[in-house]
Amino acid sequence: MDLNTLLIAILTLLSGIGIFLIACQMMSSNLEAASSDRLKKLFGKASSSKMLGVGVGAVSTALIQSSGATTVMTIGFVNAGIISLYQAATLIFGANIGTTVTAQIVALGMFGGNSISTTVIFSAFAGIGAFMAMFAKKQALKTTGGIITGFGMLFVGLSLMSGSMEAFAAQDSVKSFLASIRNPLLLVLIGAILTAIIQSSSVMTSIALAMVVTNLISLDQGIMLTMGSNIGSCVVAILAGITSGINARRTALIHLLFNCFGVALFMLVGALVGIFTDGISYGSIFAKFFPNAPQTQLAMFHTFFNTVTVAVMLPLTRPLVDTVCRLLPEKKSAPAGDEPFHLHYVNENMLSTPAVAAGQVRLEILRMADMAMDNVDRSLDIITTLDFDSLDKFRKTEEELDYMNRALVDYVVRLSGRRGLSAADRIYLSTTYRSVRDLERIGDYAENIVEYATALESMSQKFSEDAQKEIGTLRSTIHALFDQTIKAYTDGDFAALEQANIIEEKTDDLTEMMEESHIRRLSEGVCTPAVGAQYLSLSSDLERIADHLINVAKSIRRTEETDED
Repeated sequence: MDLNTLLIAILTLLSGIGIFLIACQMMSSNLEAASSDRLKKLFGKASSSKMLGVGVGAVSTALIQSSGATTVMTIGFVNAGIISLYQAATLIFGANIGTTVTAQIVALGMFGGNSISTTVIFSAFAGIGAFMAMFAKKQALKTTGGIITGFGMLFVGLSLMSGSMEAFAAQDSVKSFLASIRNPLLLVLIGAILTAIIQSSSVMTSIALAMVVTNLISLDQGIMLTMGSNIGSCVVAILAGITSGINARRTALIHLLFNCFGVALFMLVGALVGIFTDGISYGSIFAKFFPNAPQTQLAMFHTFFNTVTVAVMLPLTRPLVDTVCRLLPEKKSAPAGDEPFHLHYVNENMLSTPAVAAGQVRLEILRMADMAMDNVDRSLDIITTLDFDSLDKFRKTEEELDYMNRALVDYVVRLSGRRGLSAADRIYLSTTYRSVRDLERIGDYAENIVEYATALESMSQKFSEDAQKEIGTLRSTIHALFDQTIKAYTDGDFAALEQANIIEEKTDDLTEMMEESHIRRLSEGVCTPAVGAQYLSLSSDLERIADHLINVAKSIRRTEETDED
């Protein structure tokens, strides 16, 4: 054995794997940035429809070229309670179909013969894309350049891997060793272990393709390695699920059981076919359908395997979910009052899919806005009725608003540093810091109002009926402002922003009127100076609440910057 040749082949293989992995990451992050809006819409459409869930999983995986990213994203949604386990299962089914696109692309690049091969042609895209990414001024062109560069590097890595396989194939000892591995279970295990180490089923499938094309292994051996890679790919989901809640772990187990079932089914059917047909195998069947194209034979089996497994498992989704729930039962939860605060729509797992996480941040801020407004209502109920029954709920909500202020800012800081965000997403995230602070300040002003109520109670005083009516009028106006603010913020609706500005000016007029009315009542002896001080402070705080709401609505103006890109 030529040890020097073998060492060079091993180093070349490692180089090819490294470039291939970087290419996958580059394509994934740039495709995610380019299609972020479509991804958000796709996952927003995930519903109880099984076929729709499969379609969303397949398309999203094809868009970002990473079943691992789609699975981790799904786990994040389940952990946040956005989708059910049933929906998550169908998304994972679809991701398994979508991931076969990579194998088809790689197989396409292996054609060429004596002419210029498609691998060389596609590899040249790396240079073309790099020039675009470096010299383009518009962000959209830079992102496109990143996609093209990743696509080209995919084939550079593939070329290196194929070259190393040719070197291995020249070694009789290597060929003899690989030829001796005929046990299907052992081949599946090898494929699973190597994929778990590399953490990319696409790389493992591509290595198998290169080995089959260079005659280093047979098509049947390549098929077993590819099926094993499906099991090994579950390691990404398992790692994501371990550190998450019970439903996230259940989702990871669904992924593992689904892939193990598919492998077991195909191995059983393959064994039975071989027994009753005198040795016919999957390899001989696909070789007959796609003659003289071993790369296409393996890629087509990969697609066939995942599609058939989904077709068989889809009607069994409910039993699968029920089984997983029995295997991982719900633990006794702590009393509701002891549960720590947490963000509902975002979590650590979603950081791996920044474009979708940015959309979820918006939902978290909208939830924070609702909570802040609920506390404003509670504070006004308390001060106008001096009924403190809702005080505990008020205080708990205020604590949660303080928590959300810290947690959301921290999350956005980490999210903003991730690759894969579009220019629009980055601009949006830059506005969230002030929006979160504005909402937290609204909660603080509501807390001030409760303190005024406590002062009134201690004095055994209350507001006059006229004062309460004026507070009610201003309260209704602020609610109208809140509605327009939410509409503007949710939809980027500039007409709603204009309405919000008009309503905010009206709140200024109302607070001025309240001050004048207070002076009149004071001169008439209807209210005392001590009560009047609380009333003026209240009107001032409500005006500031309106100011913070309009700040949130005005944050959508920053999005206009993306039109210039």
